[in-house]
Amino acid sequence: MDDWVIAMMLGASIFLGAIALFAFLWALKSGQFDDEEKFLNAVKFDGEEDLNDAFKQEQKKEKLKSGYRPE
Repeated sequence: MDDWVIAMMLGASIFLGAIALFAFLWALKSGQFDDEEKFLNAVKFDGEEDLNDAFKQEQKKEKLKSGYRPE
């Protein structure tokens, strides 16, 4: 390949990457990924079994953090 083709491809990919990065940062700043209702609805509509499973998982995490290792 000629050097100008590689330089053109490199320049185009850097330009497109910069546009994607700018769009992602703009979306973060403008709150496009914020979803406060998701967590509220998850608590409202969880069943008792789901809540018990979550509690058991938290207990397991605490045991692992404290150094408990089941045999």
